[in-house]
Amino acid sequence: MDGDVPGGRQDMPKFVIERDIPGAGQLTPSQLKGISQTSCGVLSEMGPKIQWVQSYVTGDKVYCIYIAPDEATVREHASQGGFPANRVSEVAAVIDPTTAE
Repeated sequence: MDGDVPGGRQDMPKFVIERDIPGAGQLTPSQLKGISQTSCGVLSEMGPKIQWVQSYVTGDKVYCIYIAPDEATVREHASQGGFPANRVSEVAAVIDPTTAE
């Protein structure tokens, strides 16, 4: 698994965070920007040991991909940002259509 992070850290695990946020799919671009700014602010305070890769907003949930040393770091980010982290799962493998080749 490729877990490179800027700053030279390698082989850090990736996590999928499931956040229950009723009405997430109806959040406005301005609201999403505010949430993103809050997340980035917490990340900058926590230092380079945790990285937000991207998030997927659905009807009532947000699924986030993070690179971090452990689940506790992911949960600390959620706590500091005031975000739910209803489920945090370490990624065991990443597959895509090229895996079938």
